Amino acid sequence: MFDLDVWQEIFNTIRKNKLRTFLTGFSVAWGIFMLIVLLAAGNGLKNGFMGNFADRATNTVEVWGGRVSIPVNGVPQGRRIRFDSKDYELVDKKIPNADNVSADVSTYGVASYGGESSSTDMRGIYPTASIIDGIKVIDGRFINEVDMQERRKVALVNERLKTVLFKGEDPLGKWVKMLGNMFQVVGVYELSGGWGNSSTIYVPFTTAQQLFNRGFGINSVSFTIEGLNTREENEAFNKTVREQFARQHNVSPEDTRAIGIYNQMENFLQTISIFNAISLFVGIIGIFTLIAGIVGVSNIMLITVRERTKEFGIRKALGATPASILRLILLESVLITGLFGYVGMVAGIGLSELVNAGLEAAAAAGGDMMPLRNTTVSLSIAVIATAVLMLAGVLAGYFPARKAIQITAVEAMRTE
Repeated sequence: MFDLDVWQEIFNTIRKNKLRTFLTGFSVAWGIFMLIVLLAAGNGLKNGFMGNFADRATNTVEVWGGRVSIPVNGVPQGRRIRFDSKDYELVDKKIPNADNVSADVSTYGVASYGGESSSTDMRGIYPTASIIDGIKVIDGRFINEVDMQERRKVALVNERLKTVLFKGEDPLGKWVKMLGNMFQVVGVYELSGGWGNSSTIYVPFTTAQQLFNRGFGINSVSFTIEGLNTREENEAFNKTVREQFARQHNVSPEDTRAIGIYNQMENFLQTISIFNAISLFVGIIGIFTLIAGIVGVSNIMLITVRERTKEFGIRKALGATPASILRLILLESVLITGLFGYVGMVAGIGLSELVNAGLEAAAAAGGDMMPLRNTTVSLSIAVIATAVLMLAGVLAGYFPARKAIQITAVEAMRTE
């Protein structure tokens, strides 16, 4: 293994056959490099999607009223279904698996402070909306139960409104005017993954309901669900929810326009299955790329052995044992595949880390909805792939070499 003469012979052979050595090594390096790049891209796509849901609940359901499209029980087509506090109570008390229930009242207008103003949405929400919508307070506080009970005129703004309205001032404690009412800013927020309207002002649900919706109306009811882990379970749950709301509003349970339902978990699971399919597809492509590298190594090693059959005959005539000749071929194969495999592995990991650093810089500069995140590959996968190619190179050299050294020295020297 550590015989200096053997290694000198190997290096002399490599120097004499630079092109052949390069082609063998390139097949190995390219196979490893492409496998790592493809796996990194697949991981980046999946991590980008998951990262956009990092702080936002994926098991949320939103229910809202629409217009009747199927006349039933004397209810005419086109009648508007309006939600109120009874619908909130229906979810809170009768919907199985429901948790973190929130209702929504929204309106649109112009928010102003001092001499500055901005068009914005105003949403009345429950404290539980921070979980459902992934609302993260970065300064101040969120809406609480006391705000709800006392119908306080308090509000949360985001960084955009903070910049537009307050021009560098600390907004906490300041009063913003909207639709003729003054609201005191108690917090500054950001939304997970860039979700939602960038200019929304959040206020307590009870305050917004009293001021803008005649004290009883609701736009929609949102909540999280637990224990539903498959698409079939979520579809059955959607059907149950629609039936209960249909009974409450005296409409057909088949009327999807009268009662609208958005189940994020159902869509999340569907998207995850798509990304899993993409990852599988990318993995298959990577494996075929690796196989192409293995085929390339095998072909070149086969040619190498056939070219050196006459040399093997001379070695045997001079007293070399078949085992020593076989060892020479295998060590050369291990050296080339190991060295170039390492080069391909380093190049692939280096490129994935470089792309990842660029994505992290973009995210730090304000990129919210990133299509790619953490484009890295497990080191163990890279090492295993390199080991597979090395093994393929060894086997590719072993079988033809064993066949070549089994013939007699005279026959080997006659080989052209």
